Amino acid sequence: MGRHGWDSGAWRWRFTALLGVGAAVLALVVTLVNTLPGGGSTAGTTPDGAKVHGTPARPAERPGPEVGWGFTHTQFSADEGAAEAVRRVEDTLGGRPLPQNQAIMGWGADNPEPVKGRYDFTALDRRIDFVRASHGTPVITLCCSPDWMKGGKAGADNTDWTQSALETAPRPEHYADFAALAATVARRYPDVRHFVVWNEFKGFWNDAEARWDYEGYTRMYNLVYRALKKVDPDIQVGGPYLVMDSLDPRSADASRTFTGPWGAMDQRVLDAFTYWNRNKAGADFVVVDGSSYTNDDELLPDEFAATDKFTAVGRWVRQQTGGLPLWWAEYYVEPADANDERKGWSEARRVAVQAAGLIALAKGGATSGFYWNPEKEQGASCAGCLWTPTDRASGGQRLPMYDLVSRFSEAFAPGTRQRTVPVAPDDVPNVRVLASDRTVLVVNTLGRPISAQVDGQRFDMQAYEVKWLTRRAG
Repeated sequence: MGRHGWDSGAWRWRFTALLGVGAAVLALVVTLVNTLPGGGSTAGTTPDGAKVHGTPARPAERPGPEVGWGFTHTQFSADEGAAEAVRRVEDTLGGRPLPQNQAIMGWGADNPEPVKGRYDFTALDRRIDFVRASHGTPVITLCCSPDWMKGGKAGADNTDWTQSALETAPRPEHYADFAALAATVARRYPDVRHFVVWNEFKGFWNDAEARWDYEGYTRMYNLVYRALKKVDPDIQVGGPYLVMDSLDPRSADASRTFTGPWGAMDQRVLDAFTYWNRNKAGADFVVVDGSSYTNDDELLPDEFAATDKFTAVGRWVRQQTGGLPLWWAEYYVEPADANDERKGWSEARRVAVQAAGLIALAKGGATSGFYWNPEKEQGASCAGCLWTPTDRASGGQRLPMYDLVSRFSEAFAPGTRQRTVPVAPDDVPNVRVLASDRTVLVVNTLGRPISAQVDGQRFDMQAYEVKWLTRRAG
């Protein structure tokens, strides 16, 4: 605070004091200018939220409801970091483009509308720019909502980023405001043709009745659906992004009819899905997520067979919706630790079980899905990530999980017909197989080497190996 100069003579003190008063007045003016009557700072925001950002690369054809297999950006991704590492990831993705999903608030995106009618899309712009630069198909998840929509304070400096606040749903009186925000996002990014409404029913739990507030979610969903279709009828919209939880069959909330070796479905989830399905204004595709393990982290009967839950859920959902295209917004096969991290398995085992999970998803009728990419901000390694962190020039190196997701996306794109291929009887318990006209994916479910015979081909497999075979003509 030496600039105040109280001990440097009367003249200097008065001059400095006047400067201080002037600075205070200027700060007050700036504060008043950046504050709207409704309260809350508007610093860093703009009223032009719907202005088209950048140079959208609109597809020549009308969008369909299926996008294929890709990944979701989380808190850290390759839109930031050392320039060389960022370019490396962009080039890698550009060589085999994938659909990429990004939320509008959280998971790397800032508060998009800190004050009603004032927008800050800086972070979301950067993520969309990255998707464009890597030639991906952009998908936006419309979650979560600004604080003023859910009972918090308005203002660019008042965003509450605690998990409980982030996962609070808009209040009913602000459902229309959230729908308007969704429309603003759609106008800003006209090359985004697929929108998922909300995330995992966050904030839509009815404590009084110990069940999901499916009425509230469906009301908000319908408003968002109509708002997006008003922007452009060709925009593809889906929900409800419910977590398809499974339980110990002895649980009081377990379904008595929807069960399997992997456990029993949570009847409260089934009830919520049924209500949305019957009362939705429309849907171009249906979205769910979930894990192969139960709510108690039980992998039943083992980590590979537990993935059969994905097939069972997919078939049930498709039956309920009359065959709507099925997306899995998230899918998990490895229970998380106390820090919500999944790094207890070797990478070979992790990739093998993930491959088995993808096979199960596809057999259940899913044609689109997003791997939840657990990127780290820095370091030389990253368990389960698609690439190494981009904090250094040597970062952004592709990892085994990227090879799996990108290869699966290419081999089993929407419209690919699945084929049944012969597997030697003694190999049936040990391998998971998915085949098309041109490709066979084989997974060794054992932690030891085996010799297997699939589709008439005999070959050796290492422990937990994932092998891609080219089918023989004829």
